[in-house]
Amino acid sequence: METLMSVFQVSLGVALVVGLVLLLLYRYIQDSTQTKHTILRNYPVVGHLRYFFEQLGEYFRQYFFLGDREEMPFNRATRGWVYRLAKNEGGIIGFGSTYSLHEPGALIFVNAPFPVLDEDRETTPPLILGNGFCDKPFTARSIVNVSGMSFGAISAPAVQALSRGAAQAGCWMSTGEGGLSPYHLEGNCDVILQIGTAKYGVRDSQGLLSEARLRELAAIESVRAFEIKLSQGAKPGKGGVLPAAKVTAEIARIRGIPQGVDSISPNRHPEVSNVEQLLDRIALIRDVTGKPVGIKTALGGWHFMNDLCEAILRRGIAAAPDFIAIDGGEGGSGAAPQALADHVALSIDEALPRAVDALIEAGLRERVKVIAAGKLVTSARAAWALSAGADFVNTARGFMFSLGCIQALRCHSNSCPTGITTHNPKLHRGLDVTDKAARVANYCLNMNQEIDMIAHSCGLRHAREFRREHTRIVQPNGQSTALNMLYPYPVARSA
Repeated sequence: METLMSVFQVSLGVALVVGLVLLLLYRYIQDSTQTKHTILRNYPVVGHLRYFFEQLGEYFRQYFFLGDREEMPFNRATRGWVYRLAKNEGGIIGFGSTYSLHEPGALIFVNAPFPVLDEDRETTPPLILGNGFCDKPFTARSIVNVSGMSFGAISAPAVQALSRGAAQAGCWMSTGEGGLSPYHLEGNCDVILQIGTAKYGVRDSQGLLSEARLRELAAIESVRAFEIKLSQGAKPGKGGVLPAAKVTAEIARIRGIPQGVDSISPNRHPEVSNVEQLLDRIALIRDVTGKPVGIKTALGGWHFMNDLCEAILRRGIAAAPDFIAIDGGEGGSGAAPQALADHVALSIDEALPRAVDALIEAGLRERVKVIAAGKLVTSARAAWALSAGADFVNTARGFMFSLGCIQALRCHSNSCPTGITTHNPKLHRGLDVTDKAARVANYCLNMNQEIDMIAHSCGLRHAREFRREHTRIVQPNGQSTALNMLYPYPVARSA
């Protein structure tokens, strides 16, 4: 019996060796005769190691080789900051900061010699969108809110956790351009329904805007406002992209599109080719829904904001959008062509103050509320945005980190290891909705609290008192300059 066993083991070993040799021989012949890859043709078999390590390179860099402040798009120190806020562990560090105050672009807030005492602090007041200009204005309570992430781009449990967490924190949640799903409504949070260029969720059988569908959605109490998406920072000039692998039957039904086919939105609204038509569209949606209507856009220069303000002044301030969401060119939680993501649209650092200046010059600043977005995931960046003139801050990736995102850079591949941007049920297992909803709420509440903390350090009673003189930006020579010197407040034109 032992002899037979030994013979079997030897035979099995020989078979495995022969099989391995044959496999390597097959791979050698295949590699040396193919014409697509030079490395494999010149170095059969071993050339595969190059591609293997190239694929693993970004993960090795992330965990072993890059410093806390080096990684892109978000470094480890920033991600750690968000994780601590989401876990309610506080943003406390020891032995000094690794943030360099001498790097160009570094933020420095002007602390007051006599900061505000606890008993003198005030609650940051809410702002009302559409007050006096629509039937059902919306009172927005939180400075920090959930930016547009479509159901489809992110998973059902991710949307559920965001909805529940937003309700707990008192912030709004944008649907993104993918339409309103049952998961957005699950937590009963305030919802801003985004209308993208493809009209997903609000389209008729011809793909045009459906007024009947608008009325139906406006009747939902938690849908507080509507947002016309012109463009986004990740891919200005190109519509949304949802790969076919992520267009499930449920998503196809919600969007009103075929299942299993790439979902590619037009690069603009076909019926909107100038600011006059844009204002017509805003007026139509506001009249049909009775709720505030705003726009979301990335900026490439100053002409659009100036032209928009001029058109509003010709029509009267009632024609203005109730809010404008300015998305910086560094934004983007979804799939996007690298050429657009890297090189098109102004950074939020430049776009936001310029957009605010246009509203001030036209005397429209009080009428139009301003939302800023674009890598504003920390309280310091959010406080900068308020200093520059924003009323609110939207973030997508900040809330993705609060859900457990590890920046695996697989958002477009339907293989997200944390279950956030995939529709693979097996990968959803690790995303516990109840736990992640609590982290979403913690992140939002702690962000608001830290923004107020910075304000109090600057001698302000609450965060809405931030002005440009409270923020300084380090210049290439290592010295800082006040934001109001870089972007002086313009003078409002006389009536």
